[in-house]
Amino acid sequence: MWKLKCLCAIGSSASATRTWLSWPLMIGTLIFLWLILHPGLLNDGDTYWNIATGRWILDHGAVPATDPFSHTVRGQPWVVHTWLAAVLYALVFDAGGWTGVVALTAACYAAALAILTRYLLRHLLPIRALLCVAMALCLVAPHMLARPHALTIPLLVIWTIALVQAVELQRAPPLWLVAVMVLWANLHGGFPVPLGLTAAFALEALLNAEASARRAVVSRWAVFLLLVSLATLLTPHGLDAWRFVYDQHQMSFSLNTITEWKAPAFRGLEPLEIWLLAAAALTLANGLRLPPIRIVLLLGLLHLALWHVRHGELLGLLAPIIVAQPLAAQWGLASAAAQMPASVLDRQFATLAQPARKLTQALTLLMLAVLSLSIGRTQLLQPAAAMSPARAVAVGLAAKPPGPVLNAYEFGGYLIFVGIAPSVDSRAVYGDAFQKRHYIATVTRSPERLAEMLKESGIGWTLFIPAMPAVAAMDQMPGWRRLYADPVAVVHVRFSPGASQPASNGPY
Repeated sequence: MWKLKCLCAIGSSASATRTWLSWPLMIGTLIFLWLILHPGLLNDGDTYWNIATGRWILDHGAVPATDPFSHTVRGQPWVVHTWLAAVLYALVFDAGGWTGVVALTAACYAAALAILTRYLLRHLLPIRALLCVAMALCLVAPHMLARPHALTIPLLVIWTIALVQAVELQRAPPLWLVAVMVLWANLHGGFPVPLGLTAAFALEALLNAEASARRAVVSRWAVFLLLVSLATLLTPHGLDAWRFVYDQHQMSFSLNTITEWKAPAFRGLEPLEIWLLAAAALTLANGLRLPPIRIVLLLGLLHLALWHVRHGELLGLLAPIIVAQPLAAQWGLASAAAQMPASVLDRQFATLAQPARKLTQALTLLMLAVLSLSIGRTQLLQPAAAMSPARAVAVGLAAKPPGPVLNAYEFGGYLIFVGIAPSVDSRAVYGDAFQKRHYIATVTRSPERLAEMLKESGIGWTLFIPAMPAVAAMDQMPGWRRLYADPVAVVHVRFSPGASQPASNGPY
């Protein structure tokens, strides 16, 4: 409790000069502005097919149980673990275009980091809290995309804070987290993460309890863990959602070839390296000591971040929450325990540690809403050209190709969005074996495998990235003609011997 008293002492001094702003409000606002003014959130083809899936669900009043989009695995079982996120993205896209999609995503990231800032300010001096938030942002930024996982980022922060506070206050986690889990399980398939966190903090609560109280601790946490586990089944898929998570992590080839599932390469100064160097310097300089369970949690998060690039955000967001209270107990508020913040800068920063006035919050939200609407009218926000081969697709369709398309993996989402059945896209419906065959045929130099895939699927046209080896192979493929090329995509069309060849279009 002495930590809270120290914080109150800091706050009482700041209240005399209380401003209209606060660190959480400013951080949330700056992150939202940065994301809404930068089209980087749309640099992923998954956004396209998620919107198309949401529209399908809204049109049919049901979640698809089989693939309705591709021509290669149509009718195969498909667990749409992001169905609710897809619906939300479809609704905001139809209401506000790409600006609506970006605004929803930006608001989730901004809210998550603002909530993280507010929690850290309860334990750390503002300068140290802001440094932790900066380190978190460093790892989250590379995976900031308009995809379903973004909608669960605030839930991840809220969930972890609630568990930590439950341990610190020696009580059971709040039951409203069960509703959070139901929401999470329908937004994204990452729900095993909060369950793992719950198990770890339950063990810490047990180890911290007196011998006479351990039975009660086990009872409280076991009931909670059972309830949130059952909550994961409250989806259109039930146990199939768990099978999907398991099957996805067995796709060894896909996990080793898809960029976000690869391990960090460390060929340059990557965000994870910056984070690790800063954490090492902090530990070496201050001799940070942590409870055993939290050490295990940090090592587990670090393992995930080193295993797959996309898990870096888990380390960035959760590590500060895990270490904040032990760090504050050890040295974070040591100077404040006996007096006010040690430096003038600390005192100045402390004035913004209090919550902002409600009027300021309301005006800020209004300003951001007006800005989003203004940007929407300018049509400045558009998906990356590298994911949107609009001209190439138009030319390919105009040639009336005699069969379906064989496309680059990256173009699958766009094709689904515009109503064209792709041969492959980024959904897990295809399975590891098919992904491997497609990769060998199109990405490696294997004209024989490419010819086999063209024949067995009755392909009538191809849509590849210019740098892909398949483009050169198609230029030499008998019965095929390069129809169009630009910096985004190359189109080849099949023609029958003796028939007039389609006219070529586009720069070469």
